[in-house]
Order: sequence, then structure tokens, then C-alpha cells
Amino acid sequence: MTNDDELGGNAESTRFGSRDGSGGPESQLRYLLALSRPRFWLYLAGPVLVGVAYAAESVGDLVSVSVVVLFGYFLLPANVFLYGINDIYDRDIDAANPKKADQETRYEGQRIVPVAVTGCALLPLVFFPTLSSGAWPWIVLFLALGAAYSAPPLRFKTTPLLDSLSNGLYIAPAGAAYAAVAGGQPPLLAILGGWLWAMGMHTFSAIPDIEPDRTTGIRTTATVLGEKRTYAYCGVCWLLAAIAFGALEYRLGLLMLVYPTLVVAVATASVAVDRAYWWFPAINTVVGTVLTMGGLWGVFYG
Repeated sequence: MTNDDELGGNAESTRFGSRDGSGGPESQLRYLLALSRPRFWLYLAGPVLVGVAYAAESVGDLVSVSVVVLFGYFLLPANVFLYGINDIYDRDIDAANPKKADQETRYEGQRIVPVAVTGCALLPLVFFPTLSSGAWPWIVLFLALGAAYSAPPLRFKTTPLLDSLSNGLYIAPAGAAYAAVAGGQPPLLAILGGWLWAMGMHTFSAIPDIEPDRTTGIRTTATVLGEKRTYAYCGVCWLLAAIAFGALEYRLGLLMLVYPTLVVAVATASVAVDRAYWWFPAINTVVGTVLTMGGLWGVFYG
């Protein structure tokens, strides 16, 4: 998953909830909201909208119970699960990472976190009956890869290449939404293109962590390749993603070319990568919006 930042220090721990999780419900809720990385919520919820837009055949499909349930789950509970389990098993690593100092919140043993993570992992059992069976494997895939990425014994995030490959989990919400609405699975080229995009996005986000990860002995695709070759790896992933989408619809391919273009620009410009990294939530939102509007155009005018 994208290597994201966390707020550190005792002051923030007090603000978002006490160190031992004994704060009141409001304090604990604020802590969990911060832990869920609000600026990254659309990384999971946005693909739901894209999947629905390309699966829908009528306006009614856009507002079905399945759509509302999936969007709600991947907007907040799925993010609590994904980043909560990441924080639990990265506690020692994050303490030594300066990137974790001023963006989100740092896990310091709050008891509410494992409880919330478990609850969010089990929540799909409640709404599975509202979805077509084709959507179930995508949710299972998301939960399995989300746990395996951070938690031992697999802990893919510390295994070069597997850390990148496992981040295909970010297309799972789109797959679930498409299957729930269309009753069938998305095109293989769309799955391939989305998976490659997620691999590039994850590995690009790991570039600012190369030195801190090396300091703490963590091996990732980025630490093995080094900064320059990691740029090249991301560029190749994003170029292949654009080709896959272009094989489906040339305009999709042209849109996705923004990513290899950007990685070349960042690699050759005098812009710090840790600064450029924070452009991507906005860039991804814009690209996702264009993708979604393209699908909706077919619903309304196709």
C-alpha cells in the first residue's frame, strides 16, 4: 500500500486519544479518523465509483444498495482496517522515520486500534448478502492482501517486488463494484491496467522512505533498486498500465499517460520527491474523476 505519513509525538497522542486507549469515545473516534488517512480515502472509495460507472447500464444502477454499501465501506472502515494493521506492525519502524512526524497520527499502543481493525475486517460479513456473489472474491482479496502486506508471517512490505505486487489490492474495490452492478467480472485488461497502476503508485510512494527503511533494515523494491532505478520501475509500470487501458479504449490510454509523464518530470526536475509525493492525492482525484465521468457519459448518452 502507499507508504503514508503519520503524526508523531506525545502531544498528538494526547490530542487523538490517550496512549493506552483510555480516552473517551470522542477522543478515540478522532484518533481512528486520523489513523484512517482522510487524504487517502479516495484511493479505496474512488475505484468503487469508477467500477460502478463502467458497469452501470441505467441510472438506477448508480444508486443501488450495493453501490451505497460498497462506497460506504471503502470510504472509511476499509481505510481503518488497512492503515490500522499497517500502524500496528510498523510501530517500531515508524518511530525512526522522520517522514512520520507531521502528516497523520502515530500508533503508540492504543487498545482501540486492534479492536477497530478486527471489527472493520469482519464488517463485510454483515453486508455480503446485499451483494452478488461475484463481488465477494474481490472483498476477500482486499482483506487478504491488506493483512498480508503488513502482518507477519508474510509481511509482503518487507519483501522486494511482493511489496509492489500486493498493492493490486487497491483495484479490489473497483472489481467488487463492477461485479456487484454488472453481475460479471471486469475485463482482464482493466484488471491488468489497474494492477500495474497500483504497483507504480505504491513504489513511487516508497521513494521518500528509502533512507529511513535502509536505516532500520527494511528491504523494499525501492531500497533494492535505489532512487533512480525506482523512478524507471514506476515509469515502466505506468506505461504498461496506459498500454493496457489503451487496448480497451484509446482515450483511457491517453489519460493514463499522465503518470509516466509525471514520473519523468519529477525524476529530471529539481523537485524533492517527498514534496512531489503529496501532489498525487490531487492528481489521482482528477484522473479518477475523468475516468468516472467517461463511464457515466456512456450511461447517460451511450
